Amino acid sequence: MKKVILLLMMALFIGACDDGFDELNVNPTKPAAIAAANKLTAVQKFISSERYDNWRAGMIYQSTMMQHIATTAGYWDGDKYTWNRGYASSLMDRYYTGAIKTVEDLIFQLDNEEAPDEMKAIARILRVFAYSRLTDLHGDVPYSEAGKAVIEGIFLPKYDQQSEIYADMLKELEESAAALSSGTSNFGAADVMYGGDQAKWKRLANSLMLRLGLRLIKVDAAASQAWATKAIAGGVMTSNDDIFYLQHDGNNRNGISEVFAADGNPRMSKTFIDFLQNGNDPRLPILAARRSDGSTAAADLIGFPNGLNTVMLTAMTGEENTDNYAEPNRAILAAFEAPMVFQTYAEVSFMLAEANVRWGIGGDAETNYNNGVTAAMQQLTLWSADAAIADADIAAYLAANPYDAANAIEQIATQYWAATFLNEYETFANWRRTGFPTLVPVNFPGNETGGTIPRRLTYTENEAAVNADNYQAAISNQGPDILTTRVWWDQ
Repeated sequence: MKKVILLLMMALFIGACDDGFDELNVNPTKPAAIAAANKLTAVQKFISSERYDNWRAGMIYQSTMMQHIATTAGYWDGDKYTWNRGYASSLMDRYYTGAIKTVEDLIFQLDNEEAPDEMKAIARILRVFAYSRLTDLHGDVPYSEAGKAVIEGIFLPKYDQQSEIYADMLKELEESAAALSSGTSNFGAADVMYGGDQAKWKRLANSLMLRLGLRLIKVDAAASQAWATKAIAGGVMTSNDDIFYLQHDGNNRNGISEVFAADGNPRMSKTFIDFLQNGNDPRLPILAARRSDGSTAAADLIGFPNGLNTVMLTAMTGEENTDNYAEPNRAILAAFEAPMVFQTYAEVSFMLAEANVRWGIGGDAETNYNNGVTAAMQQLTLWSADAAIADADIAAYLAANPYDAANAIEQIATQYWAATFLNEYETFANWRRTGFPTLVPVNFPGNETGGTIPRRLTYTENEAAVNADNYQAAISNQGPDILTTRVWWDQ
């Protein structure tokens, strides 16, 4: 199977240097050449993607904008709100030529082969996840016509409005959840995320429904409540066993781990380190280590301010390098076999707590808050057994940092921010939705935003030339293709 998957992935990457949408499909008239099960595995790996976009859109931009990471390196544009169009569009470039092209082809093949509904449901859930990342990051994007070059002869897909994309994604999740049972999918072991466990896929569909439903809170509070209610009633994640992630291996490396291996510039942001230090958080020595000697002693872990270059650093502190500051703990986080995490039980618990605060649904807010903090700390063992945190330490943290009903939404959202470290797509989206934690913007000389935190990333450059009419229509609907234009749900 590995040879077949490798051949498929090589074939799909041929032509990926063209960042447009004119070649968004493998040939779906030959489904027998590659089994649907193998295509599912490829989709799951394409969703995790590679170093290219994890480095650029994920880490260079979002991790620094969200003040998990900081650096003096000039090409880390997100740290300073400068603009590199190729970096900003890197997820779009890779997802449309990989995950989107493959999942659309997979669904087409499953329909042609009259596959069981449960197989189609799993593919549809993955499709929703991929598109949700794209639309949350960019706003209006090709959706209804994307990946249809061979299937329907659409080489220049229109950009669907985000409001319409969201309505369809939520429908897809509702229908997919209804099609799943408690048995094992016919995908079997080819499902490298859940091993074909339909019950876990069902809980994921409802958990993603909860996530997307809450995204609507600023534009349609009634719809947000309705979808959250439906998701909770359908059954969401119940433990860390339900975490939606891909376990990487030596033949399929984790893209973020590859970033840490290739780039010595990232430091832990002062904002993040201060949060961990002030709460006496037991995650601190797991997530951070001093660059100079690898020390994880709390006193040695100093966060680096965002928005500085080397000249500004020297003028401010007299230092010429950042070796005495904390960096992501390479001993824990930089293994090529590390998991890539997409949604966790901790996030779901925090969303349940929020739903209870807002609408009185989802179970007791304090209990869900405590469950979220506990799960966020326990989930670190996915990276390494050395990342285990003792139950007593978690209990001590909760005792020292108890649920605060008077400040509930901010507290819940801030813990969500901490729990989504390295899942920066979700960090950025949830921060825009809630406004928490309160991040102090930087005002680096020559920045593109007037010293405000960006609200989206921009489209791929080729679209302006190759798909000009549809690109212009998207701009006319959404607003200028710049970092400060807000997506529909962020109004």
